[in-house]
Amino acid sequence: MKAVFFCHAFTSCWNNGNAHFLRGVTRELARSGHQVVVCEPDQGWSRSNALRDQGDAILQEAETIVPGIQLHRYEMWPEFDHVLNGADVVIVHEWNPPALVAALGRRRAAGAKFTLLFHDTHHRAVTAPGELSAIDLDGYDGALAFGEVLREIYVKRGWARRAFTWHEAADIELYRPMPEVEKQFDVVWIGNWGDDERSAELVEFLIQPAKQLKLSGRVYGVRYPQQALEAIGNGGLSYGGWLPNHRAPAAFAQARVTLHVPRGPYARQLPGIPTIRIFEALACGIPLVSAPWSDDERLFPEGCYLSASNGDTMKSALAAVLTDSDLAGYISRTGMRAVQERHTCRHRAEELLAIVNMIGCSAQAADLGPSQQRIAS
Repeated sequence: MKAVFFCHAFTSCWNNGNAHFLRGVTRELARSGHQVVVCEPDQGWSRSNALRDQGDAILQEAETIVPGIQLHRYEMWPEFDHVLNGADVVIVHEWNPPALVAALGRRRAAGAKFTLLFHDTHHRAVTAPGELSAIDLDGYDGALAFGEVLREIYVKRGWARRAFTWHEAADIELYRPMPEVEKQFDVVWIGNWGDDERSAELVEFLIQPAKQLKLSGRVYGVRYPQQALEAIGNGGLSYGGWLPNHRAPAAFAQARVTLHVPRGPYARQLPGIPTIRIFEALACGIPLVSAPWSDDERLFPEGCYLSASNGDTMKSALAAVLTDSDLAGYISRTGMRAVQERHTCRHRAEELLAIVNMIGCSAQAADLGPSQQRIAS
């Protein structure tokens, strides 16, 4: 099978968490013998910011972690005939320009033989629905939504012919325990500040408990305003700036505990969708404590992490993990086992192939209306 992916950014994960997942999935497809082509713009905002932040060497380093992938970087739109020739499935991420999304849909509607899927990994469906409803998906065979609640929105609003739940997952080729790394911190937080979508939560669940417990720790991420940097320092934590995702496992290994603090739109309007960091942290075997989040799809069995309802319970949970080695070990083992058994990029690659096969088998019935199919993870 030939699979073609259109990404806003693939080599850069600067404020671009979906790159982690797509790298892992494409590697698994290539490892299984499939031909994989990835298209990314040369001057996309994530790549441009990464170049300004750390230079070209870090992006070249990222390319080495996806051997076997044919990377097509373009200045203008890619030459469709070249990259789409012989394609069996084409996956288009939602951060691509709407005009490019529509152009690929027109190619499919005009008779192209590949299966065309739109991939949504963001909260715009509830925070900016007008932006998504304006995207032309008429030629698409379906949408891949990274949570069941998002899939239901696509079905209810008729945005796609079919919609499938396709969760993110951990790339366990990279995200794994590193017991040889010496512990340097009590706590580590890896995540971007964003658009004030969890600023209050980071203060309540990370900065204040760390200060009250006098924990050592480091915060990594981008787009932190000056007041946030000052709050981090006042909490006794250090700021490490952008951490390319392939270096995150070592950062997890240097700390004794980490946190899951979902963005506000996910916690309040799209329940059941975790940040990708929860998959990756659990895969690394680091104990995790989560701020309020509803695991509506039961992705993680009980015991994978501790839950905190407010700053006080977060403080208690962090103290418990850091003082009780048996508890920390149990959480680590349970969480890592759950990821390895259900939430790896290999699992998602297999699910993608199942979706493509399902669409192919029902091609003659494709015009009957929106499907409410779900690929369970």
